[in-house]
Amino acid sequence: MPLSSEQTVQFETQLGERADQLRSEIRSTLERSSDETHVRIAERARDIEDDSFSNLIVDLNFAEIERDAEELRRIDEALLRLRSGAYGDCINCRQPISLARLEAEPTAARCIVCQEHYEKTHASGVTPSL
Repeated sequence: MPLSSEQTVQFETQLGERADQLRSEIRSTLERSSDETHVRIAERARDIEDDSFSNLIVDLNFAEIERDAEELRRIDEALLRLRSGAYGDCINCRQPISLARLEAEPTAARCIVCQEHYEKTHASGVTPSL
């Protein structure tokens, strides 16, 4: 069932607000990174523990930015689908994505069946680590 114009506006607003929030978080993390304690620690670092801590902070900030940028990319893709009239249709099977799924995950590009299949066939097998 296609989305009503009211639902379309609601999703567009929700996605736009989240995109603004992510851009702000990325800016904040970048600003914090350039002025963070780890910069001062690195300048004064005299032992390996201080260097390790400094590197950990840099890595965590980078991971945070990367995560936010990936979500922002999914939002941009969802907004493109929304504006083209394809929002709410699975990109694989072209069947409608349930409204409950879209409400829970507004960037969803696949129906639950196709998403499960995608996750099974595209699993990396590598355990994430810091």
